[in-house]
Amino acid sequence: METVPIQMPDGSTVPVRLLPATGPHRHPITLDTPRPVVVLIPGLGVPGEYYLYFARELARRGVDVAVGELRGNGDSLPKASTTSTYGYHELVAVDFPAIFEVVRTRFPDSTPYLLGHSMGGQLSALYAARVRGRLAGLILVASGTPYHRGFRGLLGPGMLLGTAAVSLTAGLAGVWPGDKMGPNGFGRQSKVLISDWARLARTGRFTPAGADIDYEERLSRLKLPVLSITLSGDELAPRASARHLLDKLPDADTTTWHEPRPLGHNGWIQDPAAVIDRIEKWLHDR
Repeated sequence: METVPIQMPDGSTVPVRLLPATGPHRHPITLDTPRPVVVLIPGLGVPGEYYLYFARELARRGVDVAVGELRGNGDSLPKASTTSTYGYHELVAVDFPAIFEVVRTRFPDSTPYLLGHSMGGQLSALYAARVRGRLAGLILVASGTPYHRGFRGLLGPGMLLGTAAVSLTAGLAGVWPGDKMGPNGFGRQSKVLISDWARLARTGRFTPAGADIDYEERLSRLKLPVLSITLSGDELAPRASARHLLDKLPDADTTTWHEPRPLGHNGWIQDPAAVIDRIEKWLHDR
């Protein structure tokens, strides 16, 4: 594995971990069907390192893999502070292009697919909307929107009030202090990122701070293959939440699959066989 640090305009360093395929691809690699490279974007507060077992297993299937990092998370430095002003837009307009530049340099002959987990899937969809034809496909795992109407029963009001409270706290403190709240606190985060997330939960629309395009309009015209994987026991991205994200992509060639085992939101990362089987089949069908 090779790790390449990327320096962002605000001085942050974001690592990209590169794992070339270690096993033979199960399907013929030709000029018309080159080897895929899957670029993985973590969920909020989940370190990129946590996905390495999944990435190595995927590489054993003959797939090149790159594991990104959300700015301020995992091994990215420095951690978010009161001076941090990045949100959804800056991540997809600045960080993602830098990550893909590294991927193109290391795997110039591979076809790029973008895999996003949780918030990483939301950001991946926005990046796909920005670059349109430069991606071969989009893979969403345990990823939907936090829009409160996509959650049943008390989970809906809980999502609405919870995200509002988190955003208010981040605004007052100047940063979301999730690192002081244990493993379920989503880590220390930029107040702008948290505000974008809470706005999406409230309105159901992608209107990130500083946006230079109409993301909703771009998403509605996006034409590319999309695989959406949901998991039993996942209260953060239930099927209705995932469907709300897919509904923003009416022109996409969408495939859905539900993992019946109760792996929850993150369990698939350490028990990835079924998810990798589904991804491999989908890649073969492209």
